[in-house]
Amino acid sequence: MAAPPLPALIATDLDGTLLRGDDTVSGRSRAALAGAVRAGARHLVVTGRPVPRVRGLLESLGAGGLAVCGQGAQVYDAGAGRMLWSVRLDRELAETALGKIEAEVGQVYAAVDQDGVDGLTLIEPGYLMPHPTLPAVRVDRRDDLWRAPVSKVLLRHPGLSDDELTEAARSVVGSLATVTMSGPGTVELQPCGITKATGLALAAEHLGLGRADTIAFGDMPNDIPMFQWAAHGVAMANAHRELRAVADEITLSHEDDGVAVVLERVYGLRPQGQENQEKKGRGAHR
Repeated sequence: MAAPPLPALIATDLDGTLLRGDDTVSGRSRAALAGAVRAGARHLVVTGRPVPRVRGLLESLGAGGLAVCGQGAQVYDAGAGRMLWSVRLDRELAETALGKIEAEVGQVYAAVDQDGVDGLTLIEPGYLMPHPTLPAVRVDRRDDLWRAPVSKVLLRHPGLSDDELTEAARSVVGSLATVTMSGPGTVELQPCGITKATGLALAAEHLGLGRADTIAFGDMPNDIPMFQWAAHGVAMANAHRELRAVADEITLSHEDDGVAVVLERVYGLRPQGQENQEKKGRGAHR
């Protein structure tokens, strides 16, 4: 019996998945991705981060192709430096959704990612960025959040956990927006019906690929639609329980090169450390 074809598309989340806690990609993960690309695969970043917060990272990875950003609301061509597709969150609907959530759980603190390749992240008083390394501009009042088109709204609550806030928001928002949880301290509102699977499907189609060609890696509930779309979903050891429940496989954590471990197995690659040891061994016997 012939072996099944290797995945032609590798879709990786960033935070908690490909990135380590210090926002870097390990040498082993870089080597595994490069090896998979040499074997004929395409690597596609699929992240909740908006385009402006991922461009530098894409450059450091040498990724000159497509990237899915903003929880699937943006498909970005890194090589051309332009947006191929984007969906905005209606600002009036966002304000209405926020009002409904606050009527349910009390005051929340909000931030927005502006639309576009140069959009800013604006945060209202009281909002704390879950990723302090990511730049943000503080505004004086909530009304200032809506001064330009936005791709999504980020929410934090002073007392509720992320799971509790997500559940409460979903119970009242309805069709005003899609509610996602994408990381510690990160509950988001995005355009209704938009998920990572939406952007991934569009990007894959642009590349002439489909769900049967795709292996996906993630760690949070916002990755569930991506796992449901892809042929094979791999959750990190540090993944949220909801994602682990729907994963086809669980690998090591993002700090332990979990993505690389799977790619090395699937594409028959030697781990970077092993290659270095073999080179040293050959040198010692010359």
